[in-house]
Amino acid sequence: MPAHSLVCADTTTRVSSVLNRDVKQFGKNHMFDSSEETCWNSDQGICQWVTLDFPHPVKVSQLHIQFQGGFSSRLCTLEGCRAGEELVKISELYPQDSHAMQISFATSGLGPTPFGGFQVEETVLDKLKITFESSTDFFGRIVVYHLGVLGERL
Repeated sequence: MPAHSLVCADTTTRVSSVLNRDVKQFGKNHMFDSSEETCWNSDQGICQWVTLDFPHPVKVSQLHIQFQGGFSSRLCTLEGCRAGEELVKISELYPQDSHAMQISFATSGLGPTPFGGFQVEETVLDKLKITFESSTDFFGRIVVYHLGVLGERL
């Protein structure tokens, strides 16, 4: 079965911060609007994050992310959980400091994925948290033009 976007109108999204609190220009919704001219831009500080609360359980199979070069994360920690449970660590990702779209693939313990160290452990969850542990920007800002979470709704 092909993977479909899991982010829908009923998905609740939260972010750690927005640059200058200007949600109109830099808000979280810009990660999902398919525009190459808009983005989510965090304010400065360490450990920026995004959470996605899905309306139904999902099985994540791919993560697509496009940073702005110079404002990417060296290490992303993925955590997830079922409704009513505590977040648990799923994967660590090591994205490139690049403006290119980066795509991860789920693993089932069958060896490396086509994207090297950028992989997601396949899991069923209701909530996903992506923590940007360290930014390539001196001030800790993160800029994301596109965030896609693909898989299947259960």
